[in-house]
Amino acid sequence: MSGSSGPHIVVVDDEPDARAMVGDYLRLHGFDVALCDGGRALRAHLTERQPDLIVLDLNMPEEDGLSIVRDLKARSRIPIIMLTATASPIDRVVGLELGADDYLPKPCELRELVARVRSVLRRAITTPGPAQPPEPAPVEAPARRVRFGTKWLELDAVRLRDDQGIEQPLTRSEFDLLKAFADHPKRALSRERLLDLADARDPDAFDRAIDVRINRIRKKVEPDPANPRFIRTVRGLGYVFRPEGD
Repeated sequence: MSGSSGPHIVVVDDEPDARAMVGDYLRLHGFDVALCDGGRALRAHLTERQPDLIVLDLNMPEEDGLSIVRDLKARSRIPIIMLTATASPIDRVVGLELGADDYLPKPCELRELVARVRSVLRRAITTPGPAQPPEPAPVEAPARRVRFGTKWLELDAVRLRDDQGIEQPLTRSEFDLLKAFADHPKRALSRERLLDLADARDPDAFDRAIDVRINRIRKKVEPDPANPRFIRTVRGLGYVFRPEGD
């Protein structure tokens, strides 16, 4: 492990040369890096130290990377960037559905990996941690919130709640999309515009990811996700948020 005081990154890859190359490049750019050869080593490391981000190879013999994503996202909010073989687009989509924050094809361009790491870390900074109780809103400044079907989006607290106050798990990318809709109600937004508003990178790669995230959001806010009333598809363009569900 490096002695750097930068964000702590864990690189998980069963290939020693690839693992070392990625780790050395991240250290060169100021990150504090730990290297793990699989899921077992990663879990052992997590008992000792909580990373700021995990770079995870999906194709490992010991344990499938998607199962690691599923396990981690079920119990933590640690950002994950997946490294995937270029021939496995289904793995990318499934990984995003499970809550992964970004992906890159493998072998990856190391300069782009550093850019993605920094982008994901910036988005993660404002995400509230699971162990921190929410701070009460000042009486004189009620929390801003927007109704989305069966839920309320609380803009200041960055969370989604139902009428009983029960919080619905929400990734940062899902919140950014909901906020984009809240800021532009009744306006048809193209996928490209949503990518810009949600501060997503690489529009070509993430065009399909927008559809995946919209489907995830609909399952959380629509009374009948198969027949959405509030986040509607605009054929040939993108999506529109209808606050009244008309």
